[in-house]
Amino acid sequence: MLECIVKNGWLQFLEFIQSRCTKAEFENWLAPIQLRSSTPEEIVLEVPNIFVQEYLLDNYKDLLQEFVPIRANKELALTFVIAPPKKSSAAAPKPIAEPIPESSGYDLKLNPTYRFENFIEGPSNQFVKSAALGVAARPGKTYNPLFIHGGVGLGKTHLLHAIGHSIHEEQKKLKIQAITTEAFINDIVDSLRAKSIDRMKRFYRTLDVLLVDDIQFLQNRLNFEEEFCNTFEILINQNKQIVITSDKPPSQLKLSERMVARMEWGLVAHMGIPDLETRVAIINQKAERKNLNLPSDVAFFIAEHIYHNVRQLEGAINRLCAHARYQGTNLTVETAERILNELVQSAPQKKISVDSILQSVAAAFEIRIHDLKGESRQKEIAFARQIAMYLAKEMIEDSLTKIASSFGGKTHSTLLHAWNKINKQLKENEDLVKQIQMIRRNIEQ
Repeated sequence: MLECIVKNGWLQFLEFIQSRCTKAEFENWLAPIQLRSSTPEEIVLEVPNIFVQEYLLDNYKDLLQEFVPIRANKELALTFVIAPPKKSSAAAPKPIAEPIPESSGYDLKLNPTYRFENFIEGPSNQFVKSAALGVAARPGKTYNPLFIHGGVGLGKTHLLHAIGHSIHEEQKKLKIQAITTEAFINDIVDSLRAKSIDRMKRFYRTLDVLLVDDIQFLQNRLNFEEEFCNTFEILINQNKQIVITSDKPPSQLKLSERMVARMEWGLVAHMGIPDLETRVAIINQKAERKNLNLPSDVAFFIAEHIYHNVRQLEGAINRLCAHARYQGTNLTVETAERILNELVQSAPQKKISVDSILQSVAAAFEIRIHDLKGESRQKEIAFARQIAMYLAKEMIEDSLTKIASSFGGKTHSTLLHAWNKINKQLKENEDLVKQIQMIRRNIEQ
């Protein structure tokens, strides 16, 4: 009776999870698992390969605790065995190995609009675009690997595909593959199921250019990571070009030291949030491509209220375009605010700290934070310190004594003296006004 309960526990888990995941996910990862044996103390599951076992534990370990026995050490009482390879019939003819596809024989899937000429350049992405152009011009010889990281929707995939387009058009003989990390993992699983893993390895390891998007999805998948790392090393050692994108720099990814070190071999480039002028240029470009007559004040309104994600800018233009087309009204700031209400809702106010002020001022004047908090009387450092103190008093609602103490133990009278001095200069110096406005915008972003 107890064995029946244990067995039913596994079947109940499958029944429960089948209604909560996609059909493809269930058929690819869970349906192939077979129940070999069960006792009140342990369940033995047969899996087709180690990747299926890892997938089950990585994604459903907590949930499984509700359905299967637990050992004294609070671990799941699950034992896995790898299914033996299926024996082919003796009469069956030996299958002919399929040829490795040449560059003209496989589908290079690149977004047709993601090209260098459609990429709006600004201070936040200028360096990254230059690096991408360098890679496209001399694949395997410059910045290899190129690792691009930054937030969601800032244009990483755009540059990745732009590199692919440029190389494919200029050097048609080169074999290129552009793929997401998830698709790479699925390739491995499909190849294991079809018993064609060697063919898959030969395909990837004979590429001239490998473009991989969203490498962060390789985290906590050790066997998949090992296969990718082996492919990576083989290509790099042959001077084949690799370009990788991620939402974080290599050092912040939960990957093995070996993998992190490999990705830091070449150039690690950060893609930041575009500034106001770049966002306006992006908005105008997308509006022009949609044949949307967008007044400049509406473009600036959108740019000022949507600033973290370029995809959201495109979504805003799509909404305005649909409204203008079906309602037949002229676009104004008021109508844009109403139509884009969900997108332009004010984000939570960023908490300003003395540290964030010091970082922005130090960057603007190209001096060290340590010097701003120190005692140096050097003219440039003293002036930058006074600006930092002025901004701290203006932007932080706290006691003057507490704010001043953050500047290396300064007194509130020193802070007030700095504020008065900068405040007086602002009334006479327009360049200083612009400089402080720029620093303030950087702090508030």
